[in-house]
Amino acid sequence: MAQQTQAVAVKTDGRKRRWHQHKVERRNELVDGTLEAIRRRGSNVSMDEIAAEIGVSKTVLYRYFVDKNDLTTAVMMRFAQTTLIPNMAAALSSNLDGFELTREIIRVYVETVAAEPEPYQFVMANNSASKSRAIATSEQIIARMLAVMLRRRMVAAGMDTGGVEPWAYHTVGGVQLATHSWMSNPRMTAEELIDYLTMLSWNALCGIVEVGGSLEKFRRQPHPSPMLPPRPDTA
Repeated sequence: MAQQTQAVAVKTDGRKRRWHQHKVERRNELVDGTLEAIRRRGSNVSMDEIAAEIGVSKTVLYRYFVDKNDLTTAVMMRFAQTTLIPNMAAALSSNLDGFELTREIIRVYVETVAAEPEPYQFVMANNSASKSRAIATSEQIIARMLAVMLRRRMVAAGMDTGGVEPWAYHTVGGVQLATHSWMSNPRMTAEELIDYLTMLSWNALCGIVEVGGSLEKFRRQPHPSPMLPPRPDTA
């Protein structure tokens, strides 16, 4: 009797796992279809239009997503998992060094986001807490990858790594916010944005390297104001 009960339980668990896997796969298919619908119809696409583009009823969408907020969050997570995070991982693991590596990391982030303006606006137009958590999670993953890369290179150079995590989060947060502002109101080209962000990040990294990453050395050294370049009319 006990063996029969155990066999039934195993069979039931197997069915549950298969159903769960099917549900995950079907949900991903619907999210991929939603991304294509947004690309074709724009960021203001409705649930009816999304369903029509995918070729399902709206009832099917609501079977897998609680509401449009839930679908928006899923779109953000899918984009991060399949595009943004893999692209950033490739940039961070490249064989570039120094200035070229710094610019490449920033370029990849900006251009990855800029390549998907409609999905980006679709996601950002939603103010749900779950969407905000999804964005924060993707930022944390990228910041952690950046921290790992920085720590490895700094250890190899014999530098103090105590500030690696705040530097990584500061860099990712700053680039993300600047890119968001630019996507909302592009007052310059993508190339100019990349170079301005590189200018800031590279000079910050140079300052860190000059003190070997040491907070104590930074505190002990003088901090004079930088020498201003001569004004063009007085040069």
